[in-house]
Amino acid sequence: MARIAPFLDLSWRPWRASAPWTLAPLVVAAILAVPVMVVAANLATPGGEAWSHLVATVLPGYVRTTMILLAAVLAGVVVVGVGTAWTVTAWEFPGRRTLEWALLLPLAVPAYVMAYAYTDWLQFSGPVQTWLREVTGWQRGDYWFPDIRSVGGAAAMFVCVLYPYVYLLARVSFMEQSPSLVEAGRTLGLAPARAFFRVSLPMARPA
Repeated sequence: MARIAPFLDLSWRPWRASAPWTLAPLVVAAILAVPVMVVAANLATPGGEAWSHLVATVLPGYVRTTMILLAAVLAGVVVVGVGTAWTVTAWEFPGRRTLEWALLLPLAVPAYVMAYAYTDWLQFSGPVQTWLREVTGWQRGDYWFPDIRSVGGAAAMFVCVLYPYVYLLARVSFMEQSPSLVEAGRTLGLAPARAFFRVSLPMARPA
């Protein structure tokens, strides 16, 4: 009788020989899921007076601030990531190749380190505002400066840390596109900006 090929034999189980390697990811996933399961389990339990107080006072503000932060970071990451990817892919200028790799540098800096550094640099007692007051003679209240300790400042820090992920995916997608497609759009009367939004950006959307 002819021997059945392993991939046709339903009794053949390749994972039996490597059961530890198969179970290891499941164990890691279960450990990581414990906090989520604890939170989900607590949703069904009464919150008591403390929870009622939070819902009536600070929770709506926290949720609103979180939603604003999410929307701002999402918009900023898309604009910065896609914009920089298109710039270094579609345009030729001095230092372009250096900029391609320099745009990845935020990946090497932990988010909390960057947040501490920029906060110390841009706060009222930081070197930037101190130098500005020394040069102009201004005092507190004489000038406006963006507050780094705000929702806008937090969103800016998240954008600086997270945009390289979008930049990498968008850059690869733009590099895989044929320049002839954009040229065809230009010959049909599209301006450079409209060619980007009508041709290049829709093709890069899957990324």
